[in-house]
Amino acid sequence: MDLPHRLASPRIAPLEVDKWDPAFKEQMLGNRPVEMGASAAPVFNIFKTLAHHPKLAGAFGRWGNQILFKSSLTPRDRELAILRVGWLCRAAYEWGHHVAIARDNAGMTDADIERARVGPLAGSEADDDVLLRAVDELVGDHFISPATWALLARRYTEIQLIDLVFTVGQYTMVSMALNSFGVQLEEGY
Repeated sequence: MDLPHRLASPRIAPLEVDKWDPAFKEQMLGNRPVEMGASAAPVFNIFKTLAHHPKLAGAFGRWGNQILFKSSLTPRDRELAILRVGWLCRAAYEWGHHVAIARDNAGMTDADIERARVGPLAGSEADDDVLLRAVDELVGDHFISPATWALLARRYTEIQLIDLVFTVGQYTMVSMALNSFGVQLEEGY
């Protein structure tokens, strides 16, 4: 299930935390310890890369927080959609991180993750297939077809439908950035 990086090295080198803009560092990390022992949380390469543009990175962080942590979608549905986007966009970094999130935070199994990779079964109206089809349509055509929308609307509220479209859009954009900047996965992913 591994997805190879498109670039073997970064086009924009990750900026170590000690070189970050102080306001951005405070916004992103607060007072937490950084990579100084087993109890410290690592700072991921996506944030080290975006630290080159602190104003954009700060706004991106707030927006990404909304999409990832405040979505009305269930964690499983959100991660199924994000994994499908990562696979379709051939974004190794996104895929690797969200496989871990899917397992650890959304209770997804290897079979669920494989389902995200393989995509929807043709003609199926099963919930996962409809969700995956919507992702495929958004990534491929930037539009959910009327037939797929009608099936989604049986299951999701209007707020959830909005969250779904914005989740797919967010992670398509993130995948484009990760791929183009050459952001490399950290060890262990």
